[in-house]
Amino acid sequence: MTSAADASVDGKKSLSAIFLAFLKIGLCGFGGVATWARRILVEERCWLNEQEYAELLGVASILPGANTLNIAVLLGDRYRGFTGSLSALAGLLLMPLVIVFGLTVLYERFSIIADVNNAVGGAAAATAGLVIGTALRMMQNLKPDLIALLSGGAIFIAVGLLRVPLVIGLVVAIAVTLVVRVLVERRR
Repeated sequence: MTSAADASVDGKKSLSAIFLAFLKIGLCGFGGVATWARRILVEERCWLNEQEYAELLGVASILPGANTLNIAVLLGDRYRGFTGSLSALAGLLLMPLVIVFGLTVLYERFSIIADVNNAVGGAAAATAGLVIGTALRMMQNLKPDLIALLSGGAIFIAVGLLRVPLVIGLVVAIAVTLVVRVLVERRR
């Protein structure tokens, strides 16, 4: 579903295309932005393939801040430099800010109702399901080898279950995985 507005003669995306793509991500992905970022950037707009998205997500994950915000900055910069980054950020943040302000007013008014609190709990569970579904879809498309699966499993156990800080878990996992990969390659 790419349009003529998505690319200029030199292959760069227009500022309006960047803004609108990230506006859609921000609007559709309310509560689960990473799922929609992948869907829109990889499947719908075809701006990235699965491998490129995984690499971009990997870089975005080790930078400070929210992953999807980092993806917006990195991808906006790739296509249009600083103004592309600003356009992507503006698109990504506009609708969630409007919605959050509106929901805050409503929640403040109706938070004393038990059904409202139950709905918020249900939304949190649905968000967790979206994150898990996106991870499984990416894993299926990337077809990781045994070392990658073991590394991902170790990070999940360390960070998710044992509550090791994310930065420490990632640094240790990256170092161990690199050593294992080098040893495996040397034996081949």
